[in-house]
Amino acid sequence: MLPLIEKSDVQLQRLTRGRVSVLDIAGLPNIVLRVPGRKTGNIRSTPLLCALKDDGWLIAGSYFGNPKMPTWVLNLRACQTAEVVHRGKTLKVNWREITGPERDEVWAIMLDIWPNFAIYEERTDRLIPVFFLSKVTADS
Repeated sequence: MLPLIEKSDVQLQRLTRGRVSVLDIAGLPNIVLRVPGRKTGNIRSTPLLCALKDDGWLIAGSYFGNPKMPTWVLNLRACQTAEVVHRGKTLKVNWREITGPERDEVWAIMLDIWPNFAIYEERTDRLIPVFFLSKVTADS
């Protein structure tokens, strides 16, 4: 189903000029992550399920449990800051990858938002990375 979902989402975003994604239709909290491609430098936009936490967002590189790491994860790891489109506003964000015991804590939050993350976790041998995105402020 993954190719069909991705193709449908791309078409929906194209038709709505990026204002609506499949996640919006499903009523799930989401952002659009914008990061430069690590090879081309071109900005890549990816709608992602998210969980709000401490005035920022948690996102997971699940890729529906696909054994391959999502490209957006590799691109994010290659840049210092990114952008998030949330409720029509584009915001510059810092990011950090969450590891160790803290990852277990926030993974529980992700599971509360989308229990199917547990299914994705079963489908793959890789550890699904979790990231925290926070708005860049004058202090950052």
